[in-house]
Amino acid sequence: MTETSAHPPSRSSGAETRRAIWNTLRGSSGNLVEWYDVYVYTAFATYFEGQFFDKADKNSTIYVYAIFAVTFLTRPLGSWFFGRYADRHGRRAALTFSVTLMAACSMIIAVAPTREAVGVAAPLILIVCRLVQGFATGGEYGTSATYMSEAATRERRGFFSSFQYVTLVGGQVLAQLVLLVILNVMPEDDVRTYGWRVAFGIGGVAAVVVFWLRRSMDESLSAEQLTAIRAGRDQVSGSVRELFVNYWRPLLLVFFITMGGTCAFYVYSVNAPAMVKATYKDAPTTATWINLCALIVFMLLQPVGGIMSDRFGRRPQLIAFGVGALFYTYVLVHFIPQVHTALLSFLMLVVSYVLVTGYTSISALVKAEVFPSHIRALGVGIGYALANSIFGGTAPLIYEWAKSAGHVDWFIAYVTLTIAGSLITYIFFLRNKAETHLDNERGHAYA
Repeated sequence: MTETSAHPPSRSSGAETRRAIWNTLRGSSGNLVEWYDVYVYTAFATYFEGQFFDKADKNSTIYVYAIFAVTFLTRPLGSWFFGRYADRHGRRAALTFSVTLMAACSMIIAVAPTREAVGVAAPLILIVCRLVQGFATGGEYGTSATYMSEAATRERRGFFSSFQYVTLVGGQVLAQLVLLVILNVMPEDDVRTYGWRVAFGIGGVAAVVVFWLRRSMDESLSAEQLTAIRAGRDQVSGSVRELFVNYWRPLLLVFFITMGGTCAFYVYSVNAPAMVKATYKDAPTTATWINLCALIVFMLLQPVGGIMSDRFGRRPQLIAFGVGALFYTYVLVHFIPQVHTALLSFLMLVVSYVLVTGYTSISALVKAEVFPSHIRALGVGIGYALANSIFGGTAPLIYEWAKSAGHVDWFIAYVTLTIAGSLITYIFFLRNKAETHLDNERGHAYA
């Protein structure tokens, strides 16, 4: 994919748009499979926990979510490895590698022995596979965000890059849909015994198709840059030293942009559906329908948010998310466990998804815009992974601990503070429709 001049025509050509569409579909398909592999774990957690932990242990649910949280420890490592790889060897190669790792681990989990068969080795196998998947996911986010932003046409960057979260949320939708189908074709005891294995196996098989699609997509890093790297003339692309010495300010900016957004995202899309599931524990199909329908709405909202940002700019949406989430988090976390009407549960989830769409729909693009191409995948990946590991992936575990200790209000205060920190960043450290590195490289979005 060649770079455009600094003064492009007013609109992209039909050929450029078609090219952007196909590259977005190829790039986002892998994102869909990888995030399905991430969220199939939380969707089926209550069904397979007895296969890996003592069924009599009342803390088994906390152990399951602790494994979910601990996988975020390897995300910064994956972001460093795959970010450097993408900045030095191309986005396509890095994305193909990450989806391969993810799929292999899903297949291992699908056939992993139970605690009854191998004892403590069973949870250890689960932990190792999830750590490797955390490593792969860390690489997927930064590289995918970079690729989707670079592959987009200049005047529709928000729209095209929003498909990163279309497919990220789509992974959750697919996981919930698989859960719904399995619950309707199998008795619940069979789901706990082997049905969850089918769900993990689907992710492994789907990656074979994605592997082929990603190998055929265009490379967004310029041929000149790749040639210079291979010839040894470029020593700074993908360099950690370059990132921390010359680009530490945008790195910090990405961290604080992500902090509140990722915390809200996991509270709204992981904690809240789990609360719904617990509320309707005697009607698991009802809970699954509520969560599935709300997530479908969330997925469809992403392109809308992207289009709005292309028209009005990125900053107003981030501020709207921050202000709304600042007040709504208490309402959601405090009241949704008390709601026993399916429609009201659904509407409460949808309101939270409308709010967080202000962040998710443009999350990839806002971060990609602050780095030049030679350090973009590494900078976006590490900045996101650090904030995501600290504030995002830990949210389900912190909530479970707070609930068991009777201090849910402490959890609400914690989430609200992280959102407030990001809101301050959006208000005082971002400018709307300002010139970015992507504008200089590929044409101005608001020319």
